[in-house]
Amino acid sequence: MTDDPQDHTGGRSSVPPEASERRFRFSIVWFVPIVAIGIAGYLGWRGFMGRGPEITITFDTADGLTSGQTQVKNKAVPLGTVEAVTLTPDMRHVEVRVRMSAHAAPILTDHARFWVVRPRLNGASITGLETLMSGAYISVDPGEPGGQRTTEFKGLESPPGIRSDQPGNTYTLISSTLGSIGQGAPVFFRDIDVGEVLGYTMPPGGEGPILVQVFIREPYDRYLRTDTRFWNVSGVQVGFGAGGLKVKLQSLQALFSGGVAFGLAERREAQGVPTAPKNSVFRLYESQEAADNAGYRERLSLATYLTSSVSGLAVGAQVTMFGIQVGTVTSVKLDLDPKVGTARVRVGMEIQPERILEEDEIHHDAMAGMVQALVDNGLRASVDTASFLTGESVIGLNFVKNATPAVVQAEGTTLVIPGKAGGMGGIMDSLSTVADKIAAMPLTQVGVNLNNLLAHSDARINSPEVRQAIAALRDSLRSVQGLAGDARTGMHPLFQRLPQMSDQLDKTLKNANVLLASYGGDTDFHRDLQHMLVQLDEAARSLRFLTDFLNRHPSALLTGR
Repeated sequence: MTDDPQDHTGGRSSVPPEASERRFRFSIVWFVPIVAIGIAGYLGWRGFMGRGPEITITFDTADGLTSGQTQVKNKAVPLGTVEAVTLTPDMRHVEVRVRMSAHAAPILTDHARFWVVRPRLNGASITGLETLMSGAYISVDPGEPGGQRTTEFKGLESPPGIRSDQPGNTYTLISSTLGSIGQGAPVFFRDIDVGEVLGYTMPPGGEGPILVQVFIREPYDRYLRTDTRFWNVSGVQVGFGAGGLKVKLQSLQALFSGGVAFGLAERREAQGVPTAPKNSVFRLYESQEAADNAGYRERLSLATYLTSSVSGLAVGAQVTMFGIQVGTVTSVKLDLDPKVGTARVRVGMEIQPERILEEDEIHHDAMAGMVQALVDNGLRASVDTASFLTGESVIGLNFVKNATPAVVQAEGTTLVIPGKAGGMGGIMDSLSTVADKIAAMPLTQVGVNLNNLLAHSDARINSPEVRQAIAALRDSLRSVQGLAGDARTGMHPLFQRLPQMSDQLDKTLKNANVLLASYGGDTDFHRDLQHMLVQLDEAARSLRFLTDFLNRHPSALLTGR
């Protein structure tokens, strides 16, 4: 038996060629899961690399916050997502755990501030309306750079007034009352909204001025100078003046949330006033009028004592002279003297000489003499009614004719000028004086004497003597009337002949003139004849006057001319 050479190791394999090809062939089906694993691995690696720190924000409430949905944003760019919302152990606050993105890690310092953006109504302004559709979100302000890293934050319940990306400066206002000014109230400059009120600080113990913090945006903070004055523009200002009813409203927002305005002083020195640095302190005045009055630097302290009613007079009222404001009332105080038992009202005033005199005419040493000269000329202080509708009163410095001489007294640096009753009180005092004088008159005795006089007069009028005298007078008048009629009848022929006599006299004068002309050579005869003609002319003229007079007044023959 012989061996087959193909059975040795170097011979051919017994495995079929088709099976060998199927063992080493790669199927395309495996490509899909490999790609999926690669994408998942890439996404996992990317997510791990983009995963930022986890922070905890504490809020008072979790309104609008939802785990897995609410985002943390800055300028509408997502920076993180809320992972969980839980209560604190004391059940008073809410802890919100937020997973931040990796690129947000640099801003997580103690300067960062978080707050929930939701619809808010602040006065007349409404914010956060976009969250009605998209839902609430947490906004973050990175703050100034350079803070310390932290993961624990205390959230704000309202948006902050100042953002780190908003340039500007903060200032402090001092005021005795706050009015309706609240956080977020606008700040106006020439009716332009240039800032807002950040908040206010009450003094310790409730005594002292209130500190109001305001923020002024750039470039408007450059308009604040050391002589800038702020005033309150909250609500509506209503007043009655010479032009009637005046209503002033700064803005609708200031009506509901209050507001503050500021302006520059009208008087400037030639070299200019420096710009106020940040954190400067200013006084907040009650009104623009009070702020304008503060611009007058010179002051003259006056006072007066009144014994009449000062109803309607309050601190801040105007002091006027001829209707022009020259100062303000600083105090109204009742002054009692228990020893003597008298009472009067002391009214303190502050006069601004710059309203009357030029700066070079103001001399402090001559003020007392000037006031004394005015008092010598009759200057007196009185309460005048500014408006009968509102009952507001002012102090009027008026000049009184024939005033009683008075001397200006001094109470420290305050000059005391004499006063007099004025306004409705003065009118009532005058009426009272007249009533007292009338009451002092013996009206009862006068009435009795008048009744007696009327009674005696009536008796005399009805007496027989008076009746006889009246009857005799009536008879005399009748006789005179008859005599005048007879005279008129008797003189009628004379009145008819008077024109004829006047014509004849004229003819005689004409003949005489002819005769005078014919004898012009004889001087003596001419002179005598001329004299006679003049007399005849006067007689004719007198006769004509008599004729005219008797025609108009025939009774003159009896009664005379």
